[in-house]
Amino acid sequence: MCDGHNHTHSHTTTRVPVVENILSANDRIAQRNHSLLHQKNVYGVNIMASPGAGKTSVLLKTLEALKGRLRIGVIEGDPAGSIDTDRALAAGMPAVQVNTGGECHLDAVMMEDALSQLPLDDLDLVVVENVGNLICPANFRLGTHLNLVIASIPEGDDKPYKYPGMYMGMQALIINKIDLLPYVPFDMEYFQQGVEVLNPGIATFPLSCQTGEGLDAWTDWLVEQAHAEIIPE
Repeated sequence: MCDGHNHTHSHTTTRVPVVENILSANDRIAQRNHSLLHQKNVYGVNIMASPGAGKTSVLLKTLEALKGRLRIGVIEGDPAGSIDTDRALAAGMPAVQVNTGGECHLDAVMMEDALSQLPLDDLDLVVVENVGNLICPANFRLGTHLNLVIASIPEGDDKPYKYPGMYMGMQALIINKIDLLPYVPFDMEYFQQGVEVLNPGIATFPLSCQTGEGLDAWTDWLVEQAHAEIIPE
């Protein structure tokens, strides 16, 4: 489903319903995951990005900033991610490494299995590091409250135009590596216009993991979102 190859016309008519059935089955399980998180008062965040956008750095900085503010569990779905379960456990965070079996995304079944291995009664936040890819993960809902995409300055300002599906389905956007703006041709206005057309008013956080600029704005907002969702009336 993620290989991008053309299919012959004889297969085209049967392919669409099959894809729709897979996504619809996935959505049903995602809804179940969402209900479980809701019931346990746990806020879920699904982090997506292309390889090299700095997803792992953002995640590490975020976890560091939230220490003592929220109790966090980690689901690691990216085999290239450098937050292995040992590091998270060493930091006192329960973590689950998901074997995606070579798939280019996590799906709701993998998420359901990972959630069953986390002590949800003792957590406020579950952070999922999805597989580094800007196409497939956008199609597979996991049941999290927040879907976040991380873009980065070196990737170029045309990403929203090339991967509209990813940008349309998100509730938050981080623009990472803004410390490189003086050195890389990147038109911020062009980039943000592309995002705005697809997803008007999306919460956007320009930041740098190197200098720390913008990190507080992002982590404070995340804590607010989690509190609004998980603290019962």
